[in-house]
Amino acid sequence: MLNNYSKEDKVLLAVDCIIFGFDGEDLKILLIKRDFEPEKGKWSLIGGFLKNEENLDQAATRVLSHLTGLDNVYMEQFYAFSKLDRDPEERTISVAYYALIDIDSHNNGAIHLDTAKWFSLKNAPNLIFDHDRMVERAVSRLKHRTKTKPIGFELLPEKFTMLQLQNLYESILNKKLDKRNFTSKINALDILIKLKEKDMESSKKGSYLYNFDSDKYHEKLKEGFVFKI
Repeated sequence: MLNNYSKEDKVLLAVDCIIFGFDGEDLKILLIKRDFEPEKGKWSLIGGFLKNEENLDQAATRVLSHLTGLDNVYMEQFYAFSKLDRDPEERTISVAYYALIDIDSHNNGAIHLDTAKWFSLKNAPNLIFDHDRMVERAVSRLKHRTKTKPIGFELLPEKFTMLQLQNLYESILNKKLDKRNFTSKINALDILIKLKEKDMESSKKGSYLYNFDSDKYHEKLKEGFVFKI
């Protein structure tokens, strides 16, 4: 029997990772300066090509770990980009992932690449190819996720203030939120544990610290919900 696969066009398959981080005040994105042509010296997302022995999730994990040293982070596949001329060198389809990390727990000392740099999402530079479009799509997905799943477990430190949590939501949604209303709605989810400890750096009185209740949090993830802010 003839193998008809040989008659079909061959294309490259890549994975690109949009890495979001939160520093307690601002949502940021990790970018690298490209060290090869085309577009050498310009800012880029972190990416690489699928190998024969990998599935897409494995490729994304490898690329993230190899290029940055980051591992055990939350990643989610969200879109495939297939515009014919998206890569000037070769016909390439890219499957994009976004990752969520707490910057304080993954400080720059853990990142392998000298050219890797955190940028505020609001002040990020223009990126190569269609990477700006990828970031737009990832932010849109992240905004949607705030309405359907609890968010923060991956982006916040183990102990955090209510203000840090509100700052996170404001950074993602790009809008100011009413403090009293936000606190009331978050408490109604019943996924936080209020600690006796306080963060004394935020004010003279200090602000109470919170943990996520891991069991309740992951149960909410399974159930899904609508969270109107």
